[in-house]
Amino acid sequence: MRVEKTYIYTAFERFWHWMQAALIFFLAATGFEIHGSFSFFGFEEAVQYHRIAAYALIVLIVFAIFWHVTTGAWRQYVPTLENIRAYFNYYLFGIFRNAPHPTRKTVLSKLNPLQKLVYFGLKTLIIPVIVVSGLLYMFYRSLDANGVEGLNVGTLKIIAVTHTAAAFAIIAFIIAHIYLTTTGETIFSNLKAMLTGYEEHIEPEGGDDPEQGKRREFPPTSTESPDVLEEQGT
Repeated sequence: MRVEKTYIYTAFERFWHWMQAALIFFLAATGFEIHGSFSFFGFEEAVQYHRIAAYALIVLIVFAIFWHVTTGAWRQYVPTLENIRAYFNYYLFGIFRNAPHPTRKTVLSKLNPLQKLVYFGLKTLIIPVIVVSGLLYMFYRSLDANGVEGLNVGTLKIIAVTHTAAAFAIIAFIIAHIYLTTTGETIFSNLKAMLTGYEEHIEPEGGDDPEQGKRREFPPTSTESPDVLEEQGT
């Protein structure tokens, strides 16, 4: 058996992932305190910290959008039906039989078809809803004072419920996401990949390809796949 390493996650992706995770967990904690689930900071401090973390998350989202657009990484999230049946079978049955993943990640294709559908919904629906509802809730008094029509006590309740519902949807996603990180080659291999950028695959020795045993340990100098770069001699 041999270990093959492929560079998957760039430095910005890893920074964005962990910073986003930290902010979401902090927002969830302060949000639950605001709702009275427990007391740690105190209500007023929890509201203030929640507001600061929300601004930080919005700034991070803006940078992430800029990065995805300028690098073309947004294509990662375009839904596709290719191999979707294979992944339904994998998550329903194959994962419990230690079957291999139907496809392998590359720097240009990190998400499988089911992940693309989930992330597409998250990024185009859930996150915009939670950001917009949070801003409306945050600036409700200013908007109301300036005579913005359609905002009253009734709509404020709808905004609050919508914001909370979107927050619970993100929490549900995080729970599923954490579970699925344990389904790699080993229980911690996906976590390690998001820390180092390299994903490891255990491959059997042998084969007719003389290049098969080489370990790809170099980071790409562009958004091209390491396989493509290797073929181009870069």
